[in-house]
Amino acid sequence: MKRKIAVLLAAAMTLALVACGGNTSGGEASPAAPAESSAEAQTPASEAAPASEASPAAQPEGQDPEALLGSEPVEITFWHCASDDAGVLMDKYIEDFNANNEYGITVNAVYQGQYSDATTLLRSVLSAQNYNELPDVMQMDATGKTIYFTSGKAFTVDDAVAEYNAASDLDQYLPAALATWHFSNTQLGIPFSASTTVTFYNMDLLAEAGWTDRVPETFADVIQLHEDLVAAGQESAVAFQSIPNTPTLANWIGQLGGYVVNERNGSEGTASELACIDDGTLETFLTEWKAMYDAGALINADASKDDFIAGKVAVMTNSSSNVNSILAAVDGAFEVGVGGYLRVNDAAASGATVNGAALVMFDSEDALRKAASYEFVKYLTSAGVQADFAAGTGYIPVNTASTSDPAYQAVVEAYPQYEATFKQLEVTPTEMCSVTVGPSKDFYYAIAQDISDMLSYNQTVEETVEIMEDDLNGLLEEYLRSNPD
Repeated sequence: MKRKIAVLLAAAMTLALVACGGNTSGGEASPAAPAESSAEAQTPASEAAPASEASPAAQPEGQDPEALLGSEPVEITFWHCASDDAGVLMDKYIEDFNANNEYGITVNAVYQGQYSDATTLLRSVLSAQNYNELPDVMQMDATGKTIYFTSGKAFTVDDAVAEYNAASDLDQYLPAALATWHFSNTQLGIPFSASTTVTFYNMDLLAEAGWTDRVPETFADVIQLHEDLVAAGQESAVAFQSIPNTPTLANWIGQLGGYVVNERNGSEGTASELACIDDGTLETFLTEWKAMYDAGALINADASKDDFIAGKVAVMTNSSSNVNSILAAVDGAFEVGVGGYLRVNDAAASGATVNGAALVMFDSEDALRKAASYEFVKYLTSAGVQADFAAGTGYIPVNTASTSDPAYQAVVEAYPQYEATFKQLEVTPTEMCSVTVGPSKDFYYAIAQDISDMLSYNQTVEETVEIMEDDLNGLLEEYLRSNPD
């Protein structure tokens, strides 16, 4: 009988092991496509002032939000990017909040498509200074982190904590998830969805190749699997299909102990240059990547959930938040295995960055709307909502109390032996961070194009390193010229 192997949602304390947190993709932050990853955004308006300079001084400190809330009905606008299962749940939460909150708050939700679409719209609004069109709350992945920080219209979590004397509010959230949204000494938002990247396996294909008691864990293992599939008469089966991008490269460079860009992948300041050249980590990764392709084990194409679900691909890396949807789509056609993120080589550390999206607020200059916005953010990140959202999607709950919620415990009870996400986060190096750069959209596509070209045009690793150094450093330099401090 075919078994569906489900992933246990990560336990709360595990995330504390991942100091820097992470990306993207996807909707979650799926690294397979820019729209779902944490690496696609437009360059923010050059004239904007940093959030840390724009808002704290303007906010009176120590207000009691309950003194404002309930004084009169108030409407706030919420931009979100939740779709599929997550979208259904988001609609439920908004309906519940509107019907049951005691303060007369009405949330007008607007679905803005993929994260990149929402970020592009945000940039357009800010560039045109049409500030009345800004939402009060926005669901944002790392594609929008820089533009939000430099918008001059941010009402950051630090601002809210100061205004409402609410420092203790942050104690309920997972430290590493919060750290994902701590940028340049500012807590920008509160995480809503958290995920990591894991490896999915077609266990039936692996069994046909003789892999009955193990799964591929390194690039070299993928090569061996390909050879075994061919020997078993499964020439049409694809061992692995992928094109690296910003979040996946951050994972693999991070496994090798390096960073893609300086300032700890842009988590401690504005990234200005590549950091993976001098330490040799980019060269090591590209060498192992090209070896997979030259052996016929790697298809130089974006990873496709559809191909995996159709049983054409043996190994796929994707967001842990897709576990539920993938299991449902496969529907027992083959056994689905889930394990830790593929490692570059035997010397590489295990693990992958924490990805996901946060809820950020904008300064409407209306005290009642800002208080209502913070109340809504706290609701969406409450223990009950987070537990329900995790159980229904596969995201990791960001509220530490969620693990005691019946909805979360039901998932743990149903799949007690499958703890791939838990185990991965347990061994992920604390130094591993996702990438935050200003020109994130162009950066994302440049990485994908340059590495794809290496394989398509049979370039050497040395040539590709030089090309990537020129292209990516050029993007960073142009961003700094256009956005001086």
